[in-house]
Amino acid sequence: MNPTETLPKPALTSGGRLLVGGDWREAQSGKRFRTLNPATGDTLLEVAEGDAADIDLAVQAARRALEGPWGKMSASERGRLLWKLGDLVNEKAAELSQLETLDTGKAIWESSKIDVPLTADTFYYYAGAATKLEGRTIPVSGPYLNYTLREPLGIVGLIVPWNFPLLLAARKVAPSLAAGNAAILKPAEETPLSALRLGELALEAGLPPGVLNVVPGYGPTAGAALVAHPGVQGIAFTGETTTGQLIMQNAARSLKKISLELGGKSPNIVFADADLEAAVRGSIFAIFYNKGEVCTAGSRLFVEKGIHDAMLEKVIDRAQKFPQGDPFDPKTRLGAQTSEAQIEKIARYVDIGKKEGAKVVLGGEPARVGNGRGFFWKPTIFDGVTNSMTIAREEIFGPVLSVIAFEDFDKVLAEANDSFYGLSAAVWTRDIKKAHRAARTLQAGTVWINTYNLYDAASPYGGTKGSGFGRESGMQGLDFYTQTKSVWVDLS
Repeated sequence: MNPTETLPKPALTSGGRLLVGGDWREAQSGKRFRTLNPATGDTLLEVAEGDAADIDLAVQAARRALEGPWGKMSASERGRLLWKLGDLVNEKAAELSQLETLDTGKAIWESSKIDVPLTADTFYYYAGAATKLEGRTIPVSGPYLNYTLREPLGIVGLIVPWNFPLLLAARKVAPSLAAGNAAILKPAEETPLSALRLGELALEAGLPPGVLNVVPGYGPTAGAALVAHPGVQGIAFTGETTTGQLIMQNAARSLKKISLELGGKSPNIVFADADLEAAVRGSIFAIFYNKGEVCTAGSRLFVEKGIHDAMLEKVIDRAQKFPQGDPFDPKTRLGAQTSEAQIEKIARYVDIGKKEGAKVVLGGEPARVGNGRGFFWKPTIFDGVTNSMTIAREEIFGPVLSVIAFEDFDKVLAEANDSFYGLSAAVWTRDIKKAHRAARTLQAGTVWINTYNLYDAASPYGGTKGSGFGRESGMQGLDFYTQTKSVWVDLS
């Protein structure tokens, strides 16, 4: 059976139109674009293609919402609406999981067991957080009362990538609305469907018109217009670093507040005293989870020389058995890459790795699944990699692992930090002192010890260096979406 051949086309009540001001409408230009099923290469749906004119209408709608019922709504009322949205995500979990797998090519196991549950949890968390945004009274000098207010930014643009379309939308939508902002969500053009469905559920939950607008489109048109619009006070972006740099430059013209969660080249360090079996399982999950299309992917595997051969043998053996195939097969763990462009990018980096002297010990080529038109890549492992090689420096965003041998504790941490990026890192060791020393030294927004890829709506997430700035999730995730006002009262 070809992947997804018996599944129905996605049925969106919106018909793939834009959500602006509570109404579903075609783009002002009348244009539409196709979104594909990565597992088959077939068209799933044609979606309205928003651009600057549609962004402007969305900004106007958001402004009306802030000046209307949404701006007057209490924090507890906002929290109840977000909780209802979380309930709806849970109620529609099977449908949302199917939609996410159709549009991204990820395994249904991941969509149903990770993406959708974490999405619902994010809305629940920020539903409770809405009433926890508090100011302070400050003991200033003189006969004065000084206190602060935490207020929303206003209108925020939320630009999300194609690897976790629904979950990463929730990570931005939930805190922005909890803080009282109105939002314009611009999903990636490769994967717009779950964002549109989220818009449908938001209306069903009772969000007033204009509070959440969803405008699919291309980065150079819809995305750039959102960043440039003078009526938008903040931009929260997740995606590749070069795009983040461009957003930062363009946002400077209107002095917008920005939050950037960008790429990574995460070091995964296994010391000789680690639980080897646990480290092998964790290292496989670190690089092959979501087909390697993860900003935090543990793509640089540093292995202490004393266990290098044993570790590599076990990693290869487990990777060979990693189930790849139809994303809708519950046993599949490695689905299709999200686009043909990603296959081409992976192939380019594999060729570079070979030319620079790294040795392919597993994979290194596309995989044929189903009708053969899908975008599948075999689990790929390079050995004999040095930290200066291109495949150890640049983000590949695919199931490609670079194994690097090391001997010295301080040197491996120096090599781990010798990277443009600083999103995440992991350490495997039974020595608790070594683990905490490494965690303090590693330049990363998240460090895992004897585990990998753990996330929670309550725990802050973000990067350093070329991986961006700002934090999502947790109470810190509200910081970007609020501004502090200082109020002085003369008591003399």
